[in-house]
Amino acid sequence: MTMITPDFSGQSHEVHDAITELLRVHARHLIATALEVEVTEMVNELKSAGRDVVRNGYLPERSVTTVVGDIEVEVPRIRARDGEPINFASKLIPPYLRRSKSIDAWVAYAYLKGISEGDMARVLEVVLGEGAKKLTPNVVSSLKAKWRTEFDEWKKQDLNKFTFSYIYVDGIYQKIRGDNPKLCVLVVIGVDDQGKKHLLTLEDGTRESTQSWHEVLVDLKSRGMNEPALAIGDGALGFWSALSEIYPTTKHQRCWLHKTGNVLNYLPKSLHSKVKGSIRDIWMSPTRDDAKAAIRTFETKYGAKYPKAVNCLTKDTDALLAFYDFPAEHWVHLRTTNPIESTFATLRHRTVKVKGAFSNESALGMLYQLGLEAEKSWRRITGHERIAEVISGVAFVNGVRADTA
Repeated sequence: MTMITPDFSGQSHEVHDAITELLRVHARHLIATALEVEVTEMVNELKSAGRDVVRNGYLPERSVTTVVGDIEVEVPRIRARDGEPINFASKLIPPYLRRSKSIDAWVAYAYLKGISEGDMARVLEVVLGEGAKKLTPNVVSSLKAKWRTEFDEWKKQDLNKFTFSYIYVDGIYQKIRGDNPKLCVLVVIGVDDQGKKHLLTLEDGTRESTQSWHEVLVDLKSRGMNEPALAIGDGALGFWSALSEIYPTTKHQRCWLHKTGNVLNYLPKSLHSKVKGSIRDIWMSPTRDDAKAAIRTFETKYGAKYPKAVNCLTKDTDALLAFYDFPAEHWVHLRTTNPIESTFATLRHRTVKVKGAFSNESALGMLYQLGLEAEKSWRRITGHERIAEVISGVAFVNGVRADTA
């Protein structure tokens, strides 16, 4: 394959990439093999059902853009001898497929990072080669409309098939293009009974107000979300007030990452490194009593000179230490809203603005695409086999079952 290095002066520089060419050759072989397996299985199924069918060559060759460039594919055909027409519809290469789904995610990410529709092809040319030329402004516009439609359908998905033990919540502030204000996106991620994380909702909120979070939780409940055992989030009072009303028995865990940042706001930068260590001693304590002792030590160290910092920490003691009522194997996952923070970190720090603007609806559709792509790499939580105990209401003391402590 020939890789193209984009030059925004209008010229391109070719770079011969033997590794990518090798990957492309193997990809073509793997796709062809998979298609043969698919068509063979379908022929055998039809014959078992009494149909008289045979292989009938291939459809015209077409090019599919993938992350390693354009791959030429030939989809097999089936012919029925009994007169009744039949078509072979591949799940791997559906009719009219021209690019892999990951390309759409790349476009969404690039667009949110400030790449305009007109520049999209030239920017992605370096990784997609000639296939990037297919990403015309009209294609990007069509993708945006498609993302929004998929997002609207996804928001209606039935959640009854899942049982959630924990949920992570946060408000993500995203600067969108033009003169529009920052978009506040309310995000909820749930952990099911197998320890798998699921993106549950993305909603346009109003500065994380109680009403906005109330509407989010009501919607999740109407879609079938059960009452989780624990919610992990920052100190935004709007969410916790709404949670107490909609899911009154769900316990509250404040995010230590957010709390540390809030405490440091009241301290000189010269103390930040030392104070971070003191705060870490608290949440790394083996028991709740040890953690409370570490908090008292923190008060003694900093209370006289920095009372606001100490008050910021101590006012949420119970919510900060809620994780001690759950299996110790889960603690590393329960102290922070890291799944949300890590997923949307790059969007938080985007400051570049380019010409044009897009609506909140378009932004949500693209954030949904990025969230789904990130969801594929989320790992199950450690000790997921203990989630059944949490869901069934087993009591834990300092991470150990109460009946064995």
